[in-house]
Amino acid sequence: MTTKLSFEGNWRATVTDDPLHITPRFMGDSVDVTPNVDVQERERFLAHTFGSQDWLWDTPDVFRFDPDSRKLVGAELHMPYVTAGAETSTRLPIMPAVRQGGLRADEVRDFRHETCTVLYRAPGDAMLICLRDLDVLDEPLEARIGIAPDVALLAQHGTVVGWSFTDPARHLTTPFADPDPNPPSPVTRRLLTECLDLVTSPLVDDVVDGKPAALTRLCAADKALRARHEDRNRADALLGLIANYVQDYGNC
Repeated sequence: MTTKLSFEGNWRATVTDDPLHITPRFMGDSVDVTPNVDVQERERFLAHTFGSQDWLWDTPDVFRFDPDSRKLVGAELHMPYVTAGAETSTRLPIMPAVRQGGLRADEVRDFRHETCTVLYRAPGDAMLICLRDLDVLDEPLEARIGIAPDVALLAQHGTVVGWSFTDPARHLTTPFADPDPNPPSPVTRRLLTECLDLVTSPLVDDVVDGKPAALTRLCAADKALRARHEDRNRADALLGLIANYVQDYGNC
């Protein structure tokens, strides 16, 4: 059983039995597991905690710890934009069962933890699996630590090599807003898949290259999301995800 986890920079934490009880917020390209309700509170949160955080022009994954208890109190995870190809997806190791647990830093020290580079999408985007790199696929994963509802860190040889996120459609929301407690509609789930297709390779390359078929799909998704009345907040989150592409390339 994994009891210690190593992050980048030889930074370590002990696995506890106290996971975060914060509902994750999914903005389509990142997962936010913090108590913040606005930008000002996020700034205060960062100022009174330690760990890994983003800086100007630098957006690593964020893990924040309380300086007194050294316990994990929040995390922000960024999704990669490179989707694993079909031949790579077949190599994905069997996912271990989730062990619910928190983290306690071994020392009060800041560190930097690079974002993942490879995205694996389960059928229907029922789960997103983000990996540090393709080398992770060469050996089995040894643990999946559920640090928050539906959010788990993936460990290999005691090192954090990625994370998984279950049922992302349920957690879709705009920044700082709590997700709708009602389950997402089937239409919203399909639109999530379409938007993730549009912002990840290989389709995003066709969007940027101005290929007509890709732009037609981009504009169709934008139109469908704007017309949604059900799941309005989730639709707004997806509009935010594709907004820059619509503005820069869509001409919708």
